Amino acid sequence: MIMTRQLVGNLDELCWPSSRLDEAVEWLVRSHGLGSSPPTPRASMEAADLDSDHILVESAAARFGVEAEPVTCLFNRLDGFFRSAAPAIIPMPEVSHDGAAPGYLILCRSGRTCQLLDPEQRLVRVSSKVLTALFRSPISSEYNKPANDLLELAGIRLESRGRVANALIESWLGGEVINAGWMLRPSPGASLFVQARNSRIFPRLFGWLGMYVVQNVIFILAWWLIGRVVLDGQTDRGWVWAWALLLLSALPFQIIGAYLQNKFSEAFSIIFKQRLLYGALKMNPDEIRHLGSGQMLERVMEAESFEVFALGGGLTALLAMIQLGIAAFILFQGESGLLSVALLIIWLTAILVAGLVNYRSGRQWTDTYREMTNGLVEKMVGHRTRLAQEDSQRRHEEEDAELEQYETLTHHFSRMGSLLNAIPSSWLVAGIAGLVPTILSASSVELPKFALSLGGIMLAHQTFGMIQAGIQNAIMLLLSWDQVKPVYKAASEPVAAPGVIPKDHSPLTTDGAVSPEPLLLARELTYRYPLSQRAVLQYCNLEVFEGDHIILEGASGGGKTTLGALLAGLRRQETGLLLLRGYDRNSLGEEVWRRRVVMAPQFHENHIFNETFAFNLLMGRRWPPEAEDMVAAGEICEELGLSDLLARMPSGWQQLVGENGWQLSHGERSRVFIARALLQKADMVIMDESFGALDPENLYFALDCARRRAATLLVIAHP
Repeated sequence: MIMTRQLVGNLDELCWPSSRLDEAVEWLVRSHGLGSSPPTPRASMEAADLDSDHILVESAAARFGVEAEPVTCLFNRLDGFFRSAAPAIIPMPEVSHDGAAPGYLILCRSGRTCQLLDPEQRLVRVSSKVLTALFRSPISSEYNKPANDLLELAGIRLESRGRVANALIESWLGGEVINAGWMLRPSPGASLFVQARNSRIFPRLFGWLGMYVVQNVIFILAWWLIGRVVLDGQTDRGWVWAWALLLLSALPFQIIGAYLQNKFSEAFSIIFKQRLLYGALKMNPDEIRHLGSGQMLERVMEAESFEVFALGGGLTALLAMIQLGIAAFILFQGESGLLSVALLIIWLTAILVAGLVNYRSGRQWTDTYREMTNGLVEKMVGHRTRLAQEDSQRRHEEEDAELEQYETLTHHFSRMGSLLNAIPSSWLVAGIAGLVPTILSASSVELPKFALSLGGIMLAHQTFGMIQAGIQNAIMLLLSWDQVKPVYKAASEPVAAPGVIPKDHSPLTTDGAVSPEPLLLARELTYRYPLSQRAVLQYCNLEVFEGDHIILEGASGGGKTTLGALLAGLRRQETGLLLLRGYDRNSLGEEVWRRRVVMAPQFHENHIFNETFAFNLLMGRRWPPEAEDMVAAGEICEELGLSDLLARMPSGWQQLVGENGWQLSHGERSRVFIARALLQKADMVIMDESFGALDPENLYFALDCARRRAATLLVIAHP
């Protein structure tokens, strides 16, 4: 049992040292159920730069498969942040330590009274206002005297001066941004159960299903009540009023159910989209290199369709199962109970078999449709090539054959769909026919039971309509899943936490001499593409020292780009050893490796995004940028000859560029790619044919800039 106490001293007694962050993160993960994977070994801190808070916190979170999201907060919203941020890790303001090493507060529960975890793993209650005052004081202290002086000149009464001064300071500093720490949350690649539990999606789902069950119970009671009025000859108006009030009482449950359904759909959509975006960034580049623009567009469209069908078909199926059970119960209570239930099971089996046949037919139709869509997009992208080089007399022969096959499969798919659509209607005939033997064999028919049977048949008919819609949604869901599955599964690929956190190195040692150890060391590297027997690289050896400027030349297909991708961490070698400052990729982690060895890919694999000019330059450095980032970007633009382009842009740094914005020329794009790589402040920069599109004058400026800006440079080029 965890003991909870009230804070009796100052907040310094609740501080956790950086050496125990892993312990604090583990407690938060387990107590809040944020992850289910076992922790990885702790990173070595012997070479760590202990001033880098974010590296320590993110490394500790990565050990347990969770994310530590850095968050900022406005000065006047700190109180609201502390009331809703848990679980979170909050760095103590330095002012409270008198020069001591900074510590961390572990926020376990939010609210007006927060709960913090002390180093003895006991929960301590602290008012959110105390935390707010602690974080505001380092910023507001220098404004206290000006505010009091101003209030004294204004003649504000002494007893009111403190309250007015606080309000005045808050108005001055309301927009000041404060680094509030890190909020812990499950990784988007975590299991759906963990994410759903963290998003509190289950109460909404069960609440909505409960509202639906209540609506059906009210529906049954209304049937029973109107049956008594009609069949028993009740003439009292009170019964009619009771029936009307019973129907009206279902309205609040329907409204609440619709609200909970919308909330459930919203939460599910957020989880699903986060996972797909996360998976897209984790996919192996080799897995998508062979995909054309048509296939990429199709995956995006199918992901949207999958979400719609999952919500529509999945929710419809849940409601249908509930309603089918109620219909079976009503039929069992009526005339021909067992026979009616048996017919219900037979029709349920028939509609499921028809759905399976429809699915197989739909798969063939969808495969053909996708091939046509992919081809159409590729032809639209390359329409200039077709007009210039393709024989116009034979341009449509392949398309005509595809259309003929598509038409045949469409007719077959439509027939299977018609069969599926006919089953719910045929149930009415079968259900009523099931009552005939009982009516003919019995001396008298009990009207209440007969009414129950009719009600059950009608309810089952409505249910079969829902099942039919659910099956059609499920078919489209399964067909969309083929395109969504690779991205969805990529999100769950484990991310190895770094085994060591190295500090930033200088190219020179303390005595001014070049370091004798290589910056990057490659030994016996071998690599072959998937499903290929021939090795692109075999037993490759390389040493790169800090300050080296290397040019790598060779014929096309010789493996230059592949070697660059291996060095930059975009691919993994089949065999061999690759070290950066003495550490391999597993020790540093992929994110750290790619941040320290930066590659500007070839022109056709590098992209200008439909964003601002500043974002396209600084996306690999830091976003949103700080003042020093904008200064560095301006200097590089001047050196690369992009300052004239920037001056022509109406919105300057905020000018949208890309497909829907300012169109950049081939050479301008190349220089943006060069600037983007140089601005990342990496230990080593690799440029793969980055200068091929430049004219001689701009080539000179770009090479000179790269030599001066890149501490270590590897240029891949043709002889």
